[in-house]
Amino acid sequence: MSDQNSQLIFREAMARLGAAVNLVTTDGTAGRHGMIASAVCSVTDEPPTILVCVNRKSAANGKLKANGSLCLNILTKNHRPVTDQFCDRSLSIDERFGEADRWTTLATGSPGLRGAAVILDCRIDEISEVGTHSVFFCHVIDVRLGEKEDALIYFDRSYHSLASLNEMP
Repeated sequence: MSDQNSQLIFREAMARLGAAVNLVTTDGTAGRHGMIASAVCSVTDEPPTILVCVNRKSAANGKLKANGSLCLNILTKNHRPVTDQFCDRSLSIDERFGEADRWTTLATGSPGLRGAAVILDCRIDEISEVGTHSVFFCHVIDVRLGEKEDALIYFDRSYHSLASLNEMP
């Protein structure tokens, strides 16, 4: 797949891949930053490792590299307004983070979102540059489980709520 039409077909195919919606945050010597990400997955549980894909042109990319850590906040349907805040480029970073009592500071210094379904505090161990993106391999140093709420997923270029499996017939 090398021509522009193939790229568009690939993007359409990936839009049909439902994914959890995550808020990736970082803080440290390069400053605080946050971004919404769906290109995230577990790698292994020994040692506990996740990967996060970030566009190299993104402001978050340089901050993550310089800070060397990140927090993966797995969002619920109740966090839909948070996605709007972090996707709104007209807002400053301070405005995106909003109220201070919404956040907790983790061992790495990264901000954790109170009420997230899961908070994974991570140190970045390795970075691979692949095409337009950096792939961050992150060692999970702390896990905080929140309440089980309906998941927020991204599918077909829009947000959806995924009901708990316990509610299915």
